[in-house]
Amino acid sequence: MTTIIGSALVTLLLLAGRLPAQTPSTTALAAPLVPATRSTPTNWLARHEGFVAQTQRGGIDLLFMGDSITDGWRKKGAAVWDHYYAPRRAANYGIGGDRTQHVLWRLQHGELTGLKPKVTVLMIGTNNSKEDSPADIAAAIQLIVREIRARCPKTKVLLLAVFPRNRPTDTPEQLATLRKINEIIARLDDGKKVRFLDINKVFLGPDGKVPADIMPDFLHPNERGYQLWAEAMEPTLAKMLKTRPIRK
Repeated sequence: MTTIIGSALVTLLLLAGRLPAQTPSTTALAAPLVPATRSTPTNWLARHEGFVAQTQRGGIDLLFMGDSITDGWRKKGAAVWDHYYAPRRAANYGIGGDRTQHVLWRLQHGELTGLKPKVTVLMIGTNNSKEDSPADIAAAIQLIVREIRARCPKTKVLLLAVFPRNRPTDTPEQLATLRKINEIIARLDDGKKVRFLDINKVFLGPDGKVPADIMPDFLHPNERGYQLWAEAMEPTLAKMLKTRPIRK
């Protein structure tokens, strides 16, 4: 796996959970790399604790980690999830609004302890894209991948390119950040335990933008968007799971 972060010591400390959650003003590390909790929404910690309890019950072969786009499988993507993933003993650990630092904290506080998924699907970073640099976000994603691999050494990671977006408030710089993140994290694909998959083209219209009939708010998929996601990911996922692809 190509190294994105310059400091091996920082990486090891983060993976060992020895760097506590801090605010950017108290550390030389960029915010995306520093494990952190959230005070809003008020149920954030309760949701994390629910995931920990689900992990302790076991029986998870396929794990999804991420933010609101992953979280959305529970509602707008529920019918698609039931068709493609429920039969595979899948679990959804997505929380709306999460950034890389929040996923890092969650992983270091019990969400993976003792878990043995065959595949973990990861997509994170869009919520960092307005404020943080592509290099810092990509470095944080690498830490998350390493965290998953360290805590679940038998799992394979299916790392997805951060999905496209074009909300009215998105700036050209933010969209450029997303493209650069994906360019960098593509290097994490080792052809064995970590696979990078860019399915972004299935969400784009002829003008190169996300249409409202796939993502009504130009960020979060509707049911059709989740169907496109599942179909585009299925060949790679089935191969990683060593199962037959599920058809539409």
